[in-house]
Amino acid sequence: MEKIKDVEVCLKGNVYFDGRVTSRTFYKKTGERFTLGIITPGEYTFDVGDKEIVKMLSGAAQICLPGESEFHEVKEGETFVIPANSDYQIRTYGIVEYLCDYVIEG
Repeated sequence: MEKIKDVEVCLKGNVYFDGRVTSRTFYKKTGERFTLGIITPGEYTFDVGDKEIVKMLSGAAQICLPGESEFHEVKEGETFVIPANSDYQIRTYGIVEYLCDYVIEG
């Protein structure tokens, strides 16, 4: 199991879509922010502020990124990027675990 050392965690969880998507926010020593989360089966649209780099830790999902018109599959071990100030759709048929790094641009 992969580990991340020396982090601070926010105790209050991030809860979306009536609890069907949840995550916890962490900060590295460098100040970089990331979340670890779980998505349960369903289809969701997320608004993005900072650029996000999402790594699929387990499971598989279909995503439709900004500028795309069709969904495509991402699975465990794969990464996808969502541009800042945009939104994207994700749908899952099983439970998905993910790690999301936030990149502040500018």
